[in-house]
Amino acid sequence: MPVPATAPPSVAEVRAAAPGPSTPRPVRTPGEVDNRAAYLGFGLAYALGHGAAAVSEGSAPLLALPDALPSALLGAGLLAGIVLATVAARRAQRGASAPEVLAGRLLGGAWIAAFTVLFLAITGLTTLVDDPHLQSVLWPAGSGLVVGLLYLAEGAVRRNLLHYGLGLWLALISTAALPLAGPGPYWMLAVAGGGAYVLAAALEHRRLRTPA
Repeated sequence: MPVPATAPPSVAEVRAAAPGPSTPRPVRTPGEVDNRAAYLGFGLAYALGHGAAAVSEGSAPLLALPDALPSALLGAGLLAGIVLATVAARRAQRGASAPEVLAGRLLGGAWIAAFTVLFLAITGLTTLVDDPHLQSVLWPAGSGLVVGLLYLAEGAVRRNLLHYGLGLWLALISTAALPLAGPGPYWMLAVAGGGAYVLAAALEHRRLRTPA
């Protein structure tokens, strides 16, 4: 019995049956840290904490704010940023190799060691020169310098150019703010530092979505 001929499929049928193009979602490799939330936390700390100090310091302050408010805003923002950075680092260690986990733990310990050394240095210096007001300048600039140097180390270890560049920028503006008079250091850190963190958060989002 003859087999009935089958009509070839039309172009429309072929296109309908063919799988459509799909855009694969890039998957971060183990050990890669998503810094977006931490950047935004630190950026708010710089903008609000140093910004509040900038508008309330100097011989002709723009606003009369409680003395403890700028420090409270800065401290709360830095604490939030540290917590978010710690959570992101722990998530990145899931599935990472033993050397990568060890490197992450050593970098975490470096934060504690660096700020302990900074505390001792600033306390000793202000005691030596007998000028307690010096702490109000050394702490913002010193902490920015320490964070910048730590970012440099983390960026080098993790091969993250964005993190490395942010660290270099923070170290530069923190030291450049030292000779400024009045509220100048706070304006420098609030605008140049806070703005850099916001920009870094946007670039971090783009970096994570770009396939390696």
